Amino acid sequence: MFDGFTSKDGDYGFTRTVVPVRLLRHGLERLVSRSQAKRLLARFDRFKVVVLDFSGVDLIGRAFAGEIFRVFVAHQPDVEIVPTNMGPDVKKMVRRSRRMGSLLP
Repeated sequence: MFDGFTSKDGDYGFTRTVVPVRLLRHGLERLVSRSQAKRLLARFDRFKVVVLDFSGVDLIGRAFAGEIFRVFVAHQPDVEIVPTNMGPDVKKMVRRSRRMGSLLP
């Protein structure tokens, strides 16, 4: 179990975490806003790798995805964000946000 939360380079600190994104929702709430994304991103800067598990999340908004995959990644380049278990609509929004982020100077 310990190995799942440490990096592979021999660092024995907890440098990796897995976050079930569905836990951010309240009821049937959609994940669409920057403020929702900012709540999710709290303390991600303490890790080297953050795995975002999108199981049970069918759709995310443009602002939500942009805050994570464009803004946060630009401000925290040492933190690797790894999305997993994405449905087609979530995958499309993540891909779009990453593409827009690559256009930044």
